[in-house]
Amino acid sequence: MGHVHIIGGGMAGLAAAVEVAGSGQRVTLYEAGPACGGRARSYEDRRLGCRIDNGNHLLLSANDAVFRYLGLTGALGTMTGPERPVFPFADLADDLSWTLRLSGGVLPLWVLSRGRRVPGMRIGELLSLRNLLRAGPEATVEECLIPGALSRRLLDPFSVSALNTPSCTASAQLLGNVIRESLARGGAACLPRYPAEGMSESLVDPAVAHLSVMKAEVRTGARLSWLEVTDGSVTALLFGGERIVTGPEDSVILAVTAPVATDILTPHLPRFQAPDEFESIFNAHYRLERAPEPVGALREAGFMGVIGGITEWIWVRRDIVSVTVSAANRYAHRDPEELGDRIWDEVRRALDPHLRVPLPPGMPPRRLVREKRATFAATSEQERRRPGARTGLRNLALAGDWTATGLPCTIEGAMRSGAEAVRVLGLRA
Repeated sequence: MGHVHIIGGGMAGLAAAVEVAGSGQRVTLYEAGPACGGRARSYEDRRLGCRIDNGNHLLLSANDAVFRYLGLTGALGTMTGPERPVFPFADLADDLSWTLRLSGGVLPLWVLSRGRRVPGMRIGELLSLRNLLRAGPEATVEECLIPGALSRRLLDPFSVSALNTPSCTASAQLLGNVIRESLARGGAACLPRYPAEGMSESLVDPAVAHLSVMKAEVRTGARLSWLEVTDGSVTALLFGGERIVTGPEDSVILAVTAPVATDILTPHLPRFQAPDEFESIFNAHYRLERAPEPVGALREAGFMGVIGGITEWIWVRRDIVSVTVSAANRYAHRDPEELGDRIWDEVRRALDPHLRVPLPPGMPPRRLVREKRATFAATSEQERRRPGARTGLRNLALAGDWTATGLPCTIEGAMRSGAEAVRVLGLRA
């Protein structure tokens, strides 16, 4: 049996390792940083004096690859979320709050109830969904949306958070793929799910423990610097001063970021291309002296969507209130501290009506994080640059949320790519 070398310990690399571990092949996972997880991990924050996630990620019950991974690693019980498909929202521009309550089945009966649908929407606006599902490869989300409350209060915010790209340039076909796998399958496919403790406790630590049990090796602090290629196959891996020779039965999965993959592969595959335009995400974490006490739909869901401001999603996790702002390149010129002040004001406006005790007006300790290259820009042009798992090298496959998964940069897409890399190399037992 051969040796499977997996380069990159993010969600794609971990998913690939979990898929192939136990197949009888030797497996080694190499991670350049001090810990696995990539953008979906937790860490101890000295300023806040507690453990936080480096970003907020909302999963849905339709994410089959994620839940397969959680099942294989024994982490299904670490996830939580409401028992019904409920999504509370606040519209700061109109000083209005409501809760989207989807139907459990495929028939969208929720659109017939004023108390369950988007306020002010007209039934005819549902044609926006048809437009997105039928969109061609060059169409943008904005071109498919029918102006009205449904687009402004739900579809446009949903698009920005799912694609991390403004709707005026975002690929409608990509968003259509997301809708096809979630909303179009009914409320049972749209149950919100997220880690009860933290991203590492659900998506990283159980996987690393599982790999250890399966006798796979995980090496951190191992940054790939070069590939040696002979006669169309990878023959050696270079990690700084260490050279690892690969045998004729060995395989390599490159599960690194798009820029790193481009640097590594272009000398060997001159025609290789990958996404080269990126969008940022801005995260703000506020630690309170005492945990807020949500009521109603906020208590049930644990999060709230926000429109009409900078804030997009608010998460209430014990004494930490976290905010995510997607497609944040548009705020790159703004001072992060000023953004943090503005966001806290918006958080108070959005949450106070849904708390037993209002949030303190004073600024709590906070951590502001701007991920400059969080995802590739989900445009039609960048979509054409996404490579498949197969490469021009016989024993090398690609994995990563930036590869051609048919989905935007999501945890689900990353994990699918890891499984696909394993499949194309014929590594499953």
